[in-house]
Amino acid sequence: MSVRKRTWTTPKGVEKSAWVVDYFDMAGKRRLKTFTKKKDADAFAATAKVEVREGVHVADSASATIEEAGKLWIASARAAVLERATIEDYERHLRMHIIPFIGPSRLPSLSIAKIRAFEDQLREAGRSAAMIKKVLVSLGSLLADAQERGLVARNVVRDMKGRRGSGEKRQEKRQKGRLKVGVDIPTREEVKALVGILTGRWRPLILTATFCGLRASELRGLRWQDVDLEKREVRVHQRADRFNDIGRPKSISGERTVPAPPMVINALREWKLSCPKKDSGKTDAAGEKIMVLDLVFPNGTGKVEQLNNILRRGLHPAWIAAGVAVDSGEVDEDGKPVPTPKYTGMHALRHFYASWCINRRKDGGLELPPKVVQERLGHSSIMMTMDVYGHLFPRSDDGDEMAEAERAFLA
Repeated sequence: MSVRKRTWTTPKGVEKSAWVVDYFDMAGKRRLKTFTKKKDADAFAATAKVEVREGVHVADSASATIEEAGKLWIASARAAVLERATIEDYERHLRMHIIPFIGPSRLPSLSIAKIRAFEDQLREAGRSAAMIKKVLVSLGSLLADAQERGLVARNVVRDMKGRRGSGEKRQEKRQKGRLKVGVDIPTREEVKALVGILTGRWRPLILTATFCGLRASELRGLRWQDVDLEKREVRVHQRADRFNDIGRPKSISGERTVPAPPMVINALREWKLSCPKKDSGKTDAAGEKIMVLDLVFPNGTGKVEQLNNILRRGLHPAWIAAGVAVDSGEVDEDGKPVPTPKYTGMHALRHFYASWCINRRKDGGLELPPKVVQERLGHSSIMMTMDVYGHLFPRSDDGDEMAEAERAFLA
């Protein structure tokens, strides 16, 4: 591998020069790459030499563009039978955010500096911080697929994330992202008011969400065969996505068994008697359709209930009836203020469940260690649980702790 200077004269008589890296790739094929500055040529030569030796080097002329790699990435996602919602998100990120800005770029040309510039482009184009984060995750997944195919040696998105993950920035993020009781997490008094007004078909669903901590998708996909009324357990083995397609939980940790308190079990036992059944596709001897129990919280025809219906017809009216509401800024026909729920999503109930598990001593129960809380929430790691809920765990008094340490030292 050599770095040499090349000079030439243009047809107009202008003398120009450039630095050329002359090397052989892993297959023994000669490659040339040109740079305007010697330091850039030297840097490339040093990197390429290591990559060729390790068998991971991909020359620019032999690589694909990001748009081409994107098509292969989507094909991989389909072959892996990922959820329809996930594939649609990938396709949308590729079509609307990645290809318009960096689609023609070749994979090996990507660098951390170019990814930072891509971030700036997205921001200037009006993309939100949350959307930029999602797009970068998708781009990182695209590059990981290309890396496995031998189309690129490095995943610069993952490299960039590693550099950003300093302890100081991580701690700052944790502080900013802390959930607050009464703001993000319903208070005990608010939940008591909610439970007190629950009736009808929404009562068992909201109670299960509140005291078992299931995600909305897990509630919508919950089957009666996964509810053990005698053992007072709810097993999570599947979920329903936004298209109502049934699939596995978000992760391996999502498959779990959660104990259900008597209030939930009693509500489910009563609900089971009137729960809508679904068509089994079979008929009895008289030619009548055989209807069977399947989903615990279906719609009126026994099929997957829409999340929007649960919120609009069930949870939101319940919060308002319980008095846990704020002024929406609108007025009705009589000129009276129209209230809106203080907590708008199902996830607020999951947050309450987490805080309830963490502070069970207030109700005379046993304190649950962080690992048990993680398992009941179905988090993939204890770090996720502590990042979101770590500040809620009870702590001993520092003054007493230091006094005890001093006494032990002087004894």
